[in-house]
Amino acid sequence: MSFIKSIHLMLIYIAAILLTVSLTSCKKQKEETLINSTEQNQITCTKKQCQGTYVGKEFIKGEDIAHQFSNQMSAAVGDQLKALYTSGNYAKVDFTKIKMTTEGMGSGNVTYSLSIPFITVKAKCEAYTSFDHVGGWNHTPALSQRKAQLKNVLLPNHQLDISTLKSTAEGLQEYWIQWKNKNIQAACEE
Repeated sequence: MSFIKSIHLMLIYIAAILLTVSLTSCKKQKEETLINSTEQNQITCTKKQCQGTYVGKEFIKGEDIAHQFSNQMSAAVGDQLKALYTSGNYAKVDFTKIKMTTEGMGSGNVTYSLSIPFITVKAKCEAYTSFDHVGGWNHTPALSQRKAQLKNVLLPNHQLDISTLKSTAEGLQEYWIQWKNKNIQAACEE
């Protein structure tokens, strides 16, 4: 009996070691996936543009994860326009040269690439320092609602500058929107 108990305890010990090694390996693999995901979804901004690519799930638990990349890009572009403005490099987005591509919509995994170029302007009041979007996958963007949401961020007597509807071959649709930030460009009130 004691020999059988010894073997039984040894098997339990070996099983515990294997389980620990397996869990550690899974955790390490999950951390590496998160690091790679962050690297793949990085947005880079320069004086000339902001660009980036989202690679990942289209939807998670019913939430449109891939389309949220437009939110991240809008924030990055707004931050870059503000940084350019405060450094004396006045700019605005060149709506005509925005590039949007999607691959894999409907497959569960999507690659969504964006390039948002800037135009240099001479005067500070020609520049724009805030940026946003309204859009969606395979449905018309709710532009009227977004205009209503943004009307309180405008300088008096100013309007939103809104792009034409931009679409990818797979049905992502976006309106891109820029305006003069009330706090940063208060001197530009008309």
